[in-house]
Amino acid sequence: MLKKKLWTMFIVMTMIATTACSSRGSGEEESQEKPVKADGKTVITLTIQQPDGFYQTVEKKFEEKYPDIDLQIISYKKNAGEEWAAGDIEKHQKTTNAALLSGKGADIIEVGGLPLKEYINKKLVLNMKDLWEKDNILNKNDLQKNVLEATKKANGGLYAMPYGFYLTAFVGDGDILANASVKMDDKSWDWKEFGEQSRTMKQQAGKNRFALAGTPPERILYETVFDRFSQFVDSGAKTSNFDSPEFVETMQQIKKLYDEKVMTANQAEEGKQLFHNAHFYSMADLIEIPHQLFLNPKLLQKPHAKGQNGVAITPSFEFAISAKSLVKEEAWKFVTFLLSEDVQSLQDGFSLQKSVNEKKLNDIKEQMKNGTFKLTNGKAIKVPNEEFAQIQQIIDAADHYENYDPKIVPMIEEEAKPFFNGQKSAEKAAKLIQNRVTTYLNE
Repeated sequence: MLKKKLWTMFIVMTMIATTACSSRGSGEEESQEKPVKADGKTVITLTIQQPDGFYQTVEKKFEEKYPDIDLQIISYKKNAGEEWAAGDIEKHQKTTNAALLSGKGADIIEVGGLPLKEYINKKLVLNMKDLWEKDNILNKNDLQKNVLEATKKANGGLYAMPYGFYLTAFVGDGDILANASVKMDDKSWDWKEFGEQSRTMKQQAGKNRFALAGTPPERILYETVFDRFSQFVDSGAKTSNFDSPEFVETMQQIKKLYDEKVMTANQAEEGKQLFHNAHFYSMADLIEIPHQLFLNPKLLQKPHAKGQNGVAITPSFEFAISAKSLVKEEAWKFVTFLLSEDVQSLQDGFSLQKSVNEKKLNDIKEQMKNGTFKLTNGKAIKVPNEEFAQIQQIIDAADHYENYDPKIVPMIEEEAKPFFNGQKSAEKAAKLIQNRVTTYLNE
C-alpha cells in the first residue's frame, strides 16, 4: 500500500515563510506579488503529513517539466515511518488551520485526515472547478470520471483533488448465491434488505453459517451512517440528527440480526461466512482477496442507501489549494501533474488514469497465462474473462465518496455499544450520540 507523505521539516517552514510568504496577509491579494527567488523561479509550497520517497520523485519530475517553478515541500513529521503519538493529529490540524487562517500557509495542502468541510465552509480552500474547466493540459476522457464526479458531489465542488484511490466492496460465496432461493440484487440492496435476505440464506445454508462475522454491531451501525452521513450530520449548519426515529430504527434492526445470529461479532470458522466486507488497495487485491476467501468468489457492491452506489472510494492522497495562495495557477499545474500518466504509474493503488488501471489488469492476465500470478499461499490461479470484466465494472461503478468527520465515528461506536450489549435502550443511546456530536460540532 502506498505510504503517505514526504521529506523535510518545520525548519523549512521558517525558511519558506521568510523567502516565499513574506508579503502574505498584509493586504488584498491583488496588491501582492508572487514569491519569486533570486534566480527568477516562482516558489510554490506543498505541505504534507510525513516524509516519503514518492514526493521526492514527484518533486524532481515536476521541476524538470517546469524549470521556472521551485516546489518546496514541508512535512509535519520529520521522518518517514515515524509513529504518530497521541494528540499528533490534533496538533497537525491546529498548525494547518492557523496557517490557512493567517494566509501564511502552504499553497497546496495534502488534506487527508484534516477537516476539509470546515475549510470549505470558511472559504479557506479554493474551488478548483474553474481551473478544471479551463484546463487544456489534461485529457479528461482518459480519467476515471466516476471518481472525480463523486469527489465533486461529496464536497459541493472541486475543493480537493484525489491522486489515487482504494476500494471497499463485498465478496460473496458464489456457490451459495447461485443456489439460494432468494436472489440478491447488490446494485440496489440497502442494509435492511441485506439483513432480511441474509436471514433467508442462513436458514437454507445452515445454522452455523453467518452473513457477516468478526464485525461488532456498532461497526455495522457506523457503516450505515457512512452511507448516509449527510443525512445525519450537517457540518455547515453544525447540526446532527442521531435522535431521529430513522436512526433508532436502524439500531434496532442491526441488533435483531445479531440476536438472531444472522451476523456475529465473533470470528467464524473458515467457510462459514457468506459475505466479507473487503478493502482493496491494489489491482491484484481484487483477485487475490476474493480467491483467498472462497473457491468461487463473487464481487458485489456493499449494501448502500437508495440513490447511491455500493462501491466505496477512499482516496490515497487528496490535495487542496489555499484560497489565499498567490500562485494558484502554478499550484494547479502541480495538481494536474499528479494526474499525468507518468506520475499515476508510480502508485500501487488504483489510478485516476484509466490506461494505468487497464495496464495493471492486463499485466495480471499475462502473469496468469504464464503461471507466475500466485496467491499469498503460493497457489497459481487462473480466472475466467468474465471475472476480469466484473473487476472492471466494480472499478467503473465506484462512486460512493463521503468526507465524513473521523472524530464522530468513535462517538457513535462508544455510545451505541451499551445498547447492543443490552444495557441501554436504543432511544437513550441515540440521545447520547446526538448530544456528543452536537457538542463537538459547536465547539
